[in-house]
Amino acid sequence: MKTNQKPPAGVTSLGDFTTDRRLFPLSALAVLAGTFGVAAGWLLLRMIGLINNLVYYGIWSAAMLPPGGAVHHGHIAAWTILIPAAGAVIIGIMARYGSEKIRGHGIPEAIEAIMLGGSKLDLKVAILKPISSAISIGTGGPFGAEGPIIMTGGAAASLMAQCVSLTDAERKTLLVAGACAGMTAVFGTPVAAILLAIELLLFELKPRSLVPVAVACITAAIERRFVLTPAPLFPYTGSVTVDPLHALGWVGLGLAAGFGSALLTIMVYGAEDYFEKLPIHWMWWPVLGGIVVGIGGLIDPLALGVGYPDIAHLLAGALIGGAALRLVLVKSVIWAVALGSGTSGGVLAPLLIMGGALGAVAAPILPHAAPGFWAVVGMAAMMGGTMRAPLTSTLFAVELTGNHLILLPVITASMASMAVTVLLMKRSILTEKIARRGHHLTREYSIDPLAVARAQDIMASPAETLAADMTIDAAIAFFLGADAQHRAYPITDEAGRPIGLVSRADILAWLGNAMPRETSLATATAGRALVTAWSGEMAITIAARMITEDAPRVPVIDDAGRLCGIISRADLLRVHHRVVAAETRRERFFLRRRARRAITDLPTQPALEDA
Repeated sequence: MKTNQKPPAGVTSLGDFTTDRRLFPLSALAVLAGTFGVAAGWLLLRMIGLINNLVYYGIWSAAMLPPGGAVHHGHIAAWTILIPAAGAVIIGIMARYGSEKIRGHGIPEAIEAIMLGGSKLDLKVAILKPISSAISIGTGGPFGAEGPIIMTGGAAASLMAQCVSLTDAERKTLLVAGACAGMTAVFGTPVAAILLAIELLLFELKPRSLVPVAVACITAAIERRFVLTPAPLFPYTGSVTVDPLHALGWVGLGLAAGFGSALLTIMVYGAEDYFEKLPIHWMWWPVLGGIVVGIGGLIDPLALGVGYPDIAHLLAGALIGGAALRLVLVKSVIWAVALGSGTSGGVLAPLLIMGGALGAVAAPILPHAAPGFWAVVGMAAMMGGTMRAPLTSTLFAVELTGNHLILLPVITASMASMAVTVLLMKRSILTEKIARRGHHLTREYSIDPLAVARAQDIMASPAETLAADMTIDAAIAFFLGADAQHRAYPITDEAGRPIGLVSRADILAWLGNAMPRETSLATATAGRALVTAWSGEMAITIAARMITEDAPRVPVIDDAGRLCGIISRADLLRVHHRVVAAETRRERFFLRRRARRAITDLPTQPALEDA
């Protein structure tokens, strides 16, 4: 019987990361993914502008103008209430007869493709998503372009990845690279886009995936300077006051934004629940949502469209008081209803507008600051709380405004906002849709304890063994006696090397067949493959081998091939049990009472059945 006499390949070269030379071709492909993201962003923004100008102004131009000249005149014609509904009819038809995946704001669909679809998006999505989003936003839909661009950039990169021989993990990396490059193209925020990948899309933090994503975002940031705006999209030059009073204001606005984030999420999915109860096909739901959008546009035209001018006015301090209050109320309602109806559009720009308007409304009761400052803080806090991505929202605000002085206020407010939403709601606006489809995901990233534990740390040692020359008759007597505490025992030769494994199943088989009882265990188990592990091998590798080989117990050998221990499934479970205990057991070490108690029901030593 053969066993491993030297460490498995790769065990002796363990390091901080598992990245290998595959990083180079992935990074090269990521350059293409970055270019795809810029192309998707440029194309979608031009389509939005063209459709908007055709339906509201009757002119052939791709310039980003507000729907119906709202900023200049303060109102739009009553007949324009039909424009969003007309656009929704087209979107409903595209979704029903093209691809249902174009519905929604894009990010949940990208996450679902990453988690469940092998990171594969089809050609229909790459083509229909930007078109449907351009129609939705161009006809007045209160959405941003970033969600559809993330979906489109990711779909384009996914199609490229499907033309090359890659693993699922590598395809995921390129899909995320294209998606984040699209976000970079729209807003010029490469660092925030990289953080978005870490906090929301990658579900890991490995150089193998992080470096290609960074390459794509950096490529997009360089290329966008030639086809889009090279400067910060919404420059803000206001000063920042740092003192305890203002810090309380940052926290207060962050908490308010957190409750607002929770309310927005409830509104969106409440609207979705309402639409699902209607006795009509879902392709007509966006039409009803479009009518609500049109009515909202009559109340406040600023609430229509992508809203980039609104953000600029908020940061300039030109949109305050009643105007800001009306904007946040109307925008919230029409955005929640329209998104709940299943139309196509993004969430990021609306969150910025609603958060900025909230900050502008609250500014009079907050400590005095430069014009537009509280709008900046509110924007970041609303985004960070709703998406539960505070690092992304913080760097997003800094890059978007080109003002690094706001870093401390926005990270404070974003963290406060996220703290509220994670305590109030189990899911975010991005993951609730996935959960409603019957899937569960967690966004708490931690190191698998099996990935840092070696065999020698978890094995039972010394291992109880049976001699190679023991007869079957003696083995049967041993297993039927009181001394047999385990389900299987390794067989060792005179040098202490494992040559086989005897289990209770073997004993039952021998009892039922005519094999001579005087046969030795070495002879009876000859020819069987013995699954072993090296003492310095990582537990996660051993666990995978146990599953692949269906081996409930694995003998552990040292450098000389001698048996030094044994690992069972129970030993692997104990590793995870220590993590649970570290999270749940509370102890006091100073000023402790005489009878210190651990606040947990878990025993100190788990009584796990030997597997």
